[in-house]
Amino acid sequence: MISLPDKAKTLIDGKNFATVATLMKDGSPQISVTWVDRDGDFVLINTTKDRVKTKNVTRDPRIAVSVFSMQDPYDAVYIRGKVAEIKTDGAEEHIDKLSNKYIGTNYRQHGDRVILRIEPEHVHVQKP
Repeated sequence: MISLPDKAKTLIDGKNFATVATLMKDGSPQISVTWVDRDGDFVLINTTKDRVKTKNVTRDPRIAVSVFSMQDPYDAVYIRGKVAEIKTDGAEEHIDKLSNKYIGTNYRQHGDRVILRIEPEHVHVQKP
């Protein structure tokens, strides 16, 4: 695992969206926009067990995440890595944390939440 540069941490910690890319069974890419968080140098994505991205990383843990500044989309970080863990413990509390970060209130649709704990293997910071 590699360490996240400070710029990557700043973008992830901010109220910025992430685009997540996983691989379908046939090898084609699947992408989705989502909220993002981190635990030290691990990138965290909160989702549900039945989402396509969860099914994809259960089969193939390779993943790519891009996070861009909402103020300047050319200010971005691109992360490739693997899902090191799919956690259920603490996932409900974590979605409330993210919901408060992004929309200022607790999340309203709990149930079957998981946290994708991503281990970065390559990080590229793009600066405007």
